[in-house]
Amino acid sequence: MVQLATESVSTSRAVKLIVLDRDGVINFDSDQFIKSPDEWRPIPGSLEAVARLSHAGYRVVIATNQSGIGRGLFDMATLSAIHEKMFRALALVGGRVDAIFFCPHTADSNCECRKPKPGMLREIGIRFGVDMSGVPCVGDGLRDLLAAEAVGGQPMLVLTGKGEKTLREGSMPKNTVIFPDLAFAAAAMLAND
Repeated sequence: MVQLATESVSTSRAVKLIVLDRDGVINFDSDQFIKSPDEWRPIPGSLEAVARLSHAGYRVVIATNQSGIGRGLFDMATLSAIHEKMFRALALVGGRVDAIFFCPHTADSNCECRKPKPGMLREIGIRFGVDMSGVPCVGDGLRDLLAAEAVGGQPMLVLTGKGEKTLREGSMPKNTVIFPDLAFAAAAMLAND
């Protein structure tokens, strides 16, 4: 498990935290993986949603499986370049991500950090000094929702990316909340704050 975009992190219990999957939530997904900065394209409204959450005091953290590294489709320098493009795009709308946690392993590696296993989310809780119970975890796939459920987080499905397919297939945690996209999810969260 690796953390990118590190900074000093508060250990206060009052930290407002949200965990987002990357591909299919913030940017368009691809069955062939996002392998270069040119392939990274934000979903309309997602960057502004991150900005609204940031301005409302949320620590925005990304937790993403990036098995393209383990498959040899791209390297760490390329992943960093993709994230740098995302950081620049967020900055243009006044948003920010506090940290990115990612799993570079393939599905057959049996690691603890690859979603749906909860290792990455547990590590986020440790690094931010937050009990993950009730923490909103937004994803477009069943593995995102199951990882959230495993740590007691609030699973939130967006229908972008693989979200509609995930909804059709069912088997989601019972307390999953469903939104059309990240912009709707952020608006609903902020309305309830």
